[in-house]
Amino acid sequence: MSSSSSSAGAPVNKDRKMQSAEQLVLDLSDPNLRENALLELSKEIVSIYPVLSPPNLTLAQSNRVCNVLALLQVDNTEVISFLVSTEIVPRCLCTMELGSELSKTVATFIVQKILLDDVGLNYICTTSDRFFEVAQVLGNMVGALAEQPSSRLLKHIIRCYLRLSDEPRACQALKICLPDMLRDDTFSSCLHEDPITRRWLQQLLLNVNGNRVALQGGGFDRMP
Repeated sequence: MSSSSSSAGAPVNKDRKMQSAEQLVLDLSDPNLRENALLELSKEIVSIYPVLSPPNLTLAQSNRVCNVLALLQVDNTEVISFLVSTEIVPRCLCTMELGSELSKTVATFIVQKILLDDVGLNYICTTSDRFFEVAQVLGNMVGALAEQPSSRLLKHIIRCYLRLSDEPRACQALKICLPDMLRDDTFSSCLHEDPITRRWLQQLLLNVNGNRVALQGGGFDRMP
């Protein structure tokens, strides 16, 4: 009897979770409910903290958080502000170096989403220490991918670099710290069938190398 009740309860719980997720999606379009929906969605991202480091992320958890992030393709400054106020960036950086390929990919995607918002970009580039910590982790990942290529992970790394190059002082710093392996043909075969990422890389190199005029404001040596 208890066995049948348990088996019957599983679909009910699944249905409730599905209804809850669907309701959050609907709430995003309602100005009066959007703030709460964004908060709940951001909690979904934070909920994977314990499995990011040590890397115990399952495929189901990965898909769930990536789906949440996909929902936040629209303007999401509220969520990004919430995320950067937590410990998610340091945790993601740790996972990006030490995690499994799946955990690294999810962690890099989260950092990418944070960077794509102006609040996130400003957060990363506020101090030289914070910028160079991110740049060092990305650089180490590029070096590792030269040994064990992953086009999916490389795509997120290049997008992070491209977004960093939108910030003038970060772009100036990338002239020095952008890995040579992104400047030569190391990953040409890896990106052969990915025209979008190839264009991102071309734009990154243009941003970093195309403007030889020194910035009036200086680089990160002028930052706190």
